Amino acid sequence: MLIGHDEARAAWRAALAGERMHHAWLLTGKAGLGKTAFALEAAHELVGGGPEPAHHPDILVLTYGPRTKEDAKKRDDGKPYELARGIKVDQIRDVQRRLTTRPTLGEWRAVIVDPADDLETSAANALLKSLEEPPAGTYFLLVSHSPARLLPTIRSRCRTLRFPVIGDEALAEFLALHAGGVASDERVAAIAAAAGSPGAALAFVEMGLAKAARTMRHIRDSGDPGFAARGELATIIGARPDRERLRAVLDLARATVGEGIARLPSHLATRRIAAHEGLVRLTGEFLTYNYDVGLLALEIGNLLAGCAAASERADG
Repeated sequence: MLIGHDEARAAWRAALAGERMHHAWLLTGKAGLGKTAFALEAAHELVGGGPEPAHHPDILVLTYGPRTKEDAKKRDDGKPYELARGIKVDQIRDVQRRLTTRPTLGEWRAVIVDPADDLETSAANALLKSLEEPPAGTYFLLVSHSPARLLPTIRSRCRTLRFPVIGDEALAEFLALHAGGVASDERVAAIAAAAGSPGAALAFVEMGLAKAARTMRHIRDSGDPGFAARGELATIIGARPDRERLRAVLDLARATVGEGIARLPSHLATRRIAAHEGLVRLTGEFLTYNYDVGLLALEIGNLLAGCAAASERADG
């Protein structure tokens, strides 16, 4: 599934072959470009093969842990559990304790933080200390979808690898390979919504969001004066969607607002820009606050409806 990684892979391998390799790397680009998979592949090359990357003793992966102690117990018992909304300082400190020992199988060790954007403030400060004084033989790979959310001092200590978005033609080939049995209109909708992200395109197809894309366009273009389409959108989103589905819905809404904006009259383009800003705000807030899903769906629908020429008041 790794496409569009040629330049990043070449830069990483050139550094591996060099005399002095930077100790911290920031992998940046929008979600769904395969940065996590690249980090695991790169870490595996660093430590010299052996066990699978996800289970290698010298590859430490920091990501969302259990939300509470009760969730941690459920995890240990093999039961479903809720994830925390961020990476906690205790997780960083646990890894730092492990870094006081030598690597298990060789000379090198890799620490992957995914996503570094969601480090809690105390966790980010703790990680910064390790980046300032890295243990011998330890290399850090920080996955970031929104590097502006990181501490500037963390960014300044990393070498950046940027992952570009993928063109529509390459995305179509990707979906033909990985979602060949899906109807063509769903693939077209997924490509438009994914905005260059293979992971997002596949997620849209797997989540069956093509109908949501059609409904969003209808709301955007008609203004949905009877509110029926907004109700339909709420039904499509579902009463208890998980975080990934909500993120995909919001990504889809932003893509819907952005379609063809350069060809619109200025007054309609202004409406689209305002709607996009509102959707960006919602995207940032839904991870932090417990939104009622019905109200969130209505808010998305209202922002889309505000894009329509039909939503303007007639003069006189």
